[in-house]
Amino acid sequence: MKILGNLIWLLFGGFAIFIEYILAGVALCITIIGIPFGLQAFKLGILALWPFGQKIEYMDYAPGCLSTVMNVLWFFIGGIWIALTHLLFGILLAITIIGIPWASQHFKMMSLALAPFGRRVR
Repeated sequence: MKILGNLIWLLFGGFAIFIEYILAGVALCITIIGIPFGLQAFKLGILALWPFGQKIEYMDYAPGCLSTVMNVLWFFIGGIWIALTHLLFGILLAITIIGIPWASQHFKMMSLALAPFGRRVR
Protein backbone atom coordinates (compact mmCIF):
# COMPACT_ATOMS: atom_id res chain seq x y z
CA MET A 1 0.00 0.00 0.00
CA LYS A 2 2.92 2.33 0.71
CA ILE A 3 4.29 1.91 -2.79
CA LEU A 4 0.92 2.63 -4.38
CA GLY A 5 0.43 5.71 -2.18
CA ASN A 6 3.90 6.99 -3.08
CA LEU A 7 3.36 6.45 -6.80
CA ILE A 8 0.06 8.32 -6.73
CA TRP A 9 1.76 11.03 -4.63
CA LEU A 10 4.47 11.42 -7.28
CA LEU A 11 1.98 11.67 -10.12
CA PHE A 12 -0.21 14.27 -8.45
CA GLY A 13 2.28 16.88 -7.31
CA GLY A 14 4.86 15.08 -5.18
CA PHE A 15 7.57 15.31 -7.82
CA ALA A 16 6.94 19.04 -8.28
CA ILE A 17 7.29 19.60 -4.52
CA PHE A 18 10.50 17.53 -4.57
CA ILE A 19 11.98 19.66 -7.37
CA GLU A 20 10.99 22.83 -5.50
CA TYR A 21 12.76 21.72 -2.32
CA ILE A 22 15.88 20.58 -4.19
CA LEU A 23 16.16 23.87 -6.10
CA ALA A 24 15.72 25.80 -2.85
CA GLY A 25 18.38 23.63 -1.21
CA VAL A 26 20.84 24.25 -4.03
CA ALA A 27 20.16 28.00 -3.89
CA LEU A 28 20.70 28.02 -0.12
CA CYS A 29 23.91 26.00 -0.37
CA ILE A 30 25.51 28.59 -2.67
CA THR A 31 26.38 30.72 0.35
CA ILE A 32 28.33 29.36 3.29
CA ILE A 33 25.80 30.75 5.77
CA GLY A 34 22.91 29.04 3.99
CA ILE A 35 24.40 25.52 3.94
CA PRO A 36 22.63 24.30 7.13
CA PHE A 37 19.33 25.59 5.76
CA GLY A 38 20.02 24.00 2.38
CA LEU A 39 20.63 20.64 4.04
CA GLN A 40 17.28 20.91 5.79
CA ALA A 41 15.64 21.74 2.46
CA PHE A 42 17.20 18.56 1.05
CA LYS A 43 15.77 16.61 3.99
CA LEU A 44 12.33 18.03 3.24
CA GLY A 45 12.81 17.24 -0.45
CA ILE A 46 13.60 13.60 0.21
CA LEU A 47 10.53 13.34 2.40
CA ALA A 48 8.46 15.06 -0.30
CA LEU A 49 9.65 12.52 -2.86
CA TRP A 50 8.61 9.37 -0.95
CA PRO A 51 6.50 10.31 2.14
CA PHE A 52 4.52 7.13 2.75
CA GLY A 53 6.31 4.82 5.15
CA GLN A 54 8.59 7.59 6.47
CA LYS A 55 8.53 8.69 10.09
CA ILE A 56 9.71 11.94 11.63
CA GLU A 57 11.37 11.56 15.00
CA TYR A 58 13.33 13.73 17.37
CA MET A 59 17.03 13.00 17.64
CA ASP A 60 18.06 10.87 20.60
CA TYR A 61 20.63 13.34 21.83
CA ALA A 62 19.95 16.92 22.85
CA PRO A 63 20.97 19.07 19.87
CA GLY A 64 21.42 22.13 22.10
CA CYS A 65 20.55 25.75 21.77
CA LEU A 66 22.05 26.06 18.27
CA SER A 67 19.25 23.87 16.97
CA THR A 68 16.69 26.12 18.65
CA VAL A 69 18.27 29.26 17.20
CA MET A 70 18.37 27.69 13.74
CA ASN A 71 14.71 26.64 14.04
CA VAL A 72 13.74 30.21 14.97
CA LEU A 73 15.65 31.60 11.98
CA TRP A 74 14.16 28.93 9.71
CA PHE A 75 10.65 29.72 10.96
CA PHE A 76 10.87 33.42 10.16
CA ILE A 77 12.85 33.14 6.92
CA GLY A 78 10.72 30.60 5.13
CA GLY A 79 9.38 27.85 7.37
CA ILE A 80 6.06 29.57 8.01
CA TRP A 81 5.37 29.92 4.28
CA ILE A 82 6.27 26.30 3.56
CA ALA A 83 4.08 25.17 6.45
CA LEU A 84 1.17 27.29 5.26
CA THR A 85 1.49 25.79 1.77
CA HIS A 86 1.36 22.28 3.21
CA LEU A 87 -1.59 23.29 5.40
CA LEU A 88 -3.50 24.62 2.38
CA PHE A 89 -2.84 21.49 0.31
CA GLY A 90 -3.67 19.29 3.31
CA ILE A 91 -7.01 21.02 3.85
CA LEU A 92 -7.87 20.85 0.15
CA LEU A 93 -7.07 17.14 0.03
CA ALA A 94 -8.86 16.41 3.32
CA ILE A 95 -12.14 17.74 1.92
CA THR A 96 -12.49 14.58 -0.14
CA ILE A 97 -12.50 11.18 1.49
CA ILE A 98 -10.12 9.79 -1.12
CA GLY A 99 -7.55 12.53 -0.46
CA ILE A 100 -7.25 11.99 3.32
CA PRO A 101 -4.07 9.82 3.17
CA TRP A 102 -2.32 12.47 1.06
CA ALA A 103 -3.59 15.21 3.35
CA SER A 104 -2.05 13.42 6.32
CA GLN A 105 1.29 13.38 4.49
CA HIS A 106 1.07 17.13 3.96
CA PHE A 107 0.33 17.59 7.67
CA LYS A 108 3.35 15.41 8.52
CA MET A 109 5.52 17.50 6.24
CA MET A 110 4.07 20.67 7.72
CA SER A 111 5.32 19.77 11.19
CA LEU A 112 8.81 19.20 9.81
CA ALA A 113 8.68 22.40 7.75
CA LEU A 114 8.07 24.46 10.90
CA ALA A 115 11.11 23.17 12.82
CA PRO A 116 13.41 20.83 10.86
CA PHE A 117 16.52 21.15 13.03
CA GLY A 118 16.81 18.47 15.70
CA ARG A 119 14.61 16.01 13.81
CA ARG A 120 15.35 13.21 11.42
CA VAL A 121 13.38 11.32 8.81
CA ARG A 122 13.35 7.51 9.04
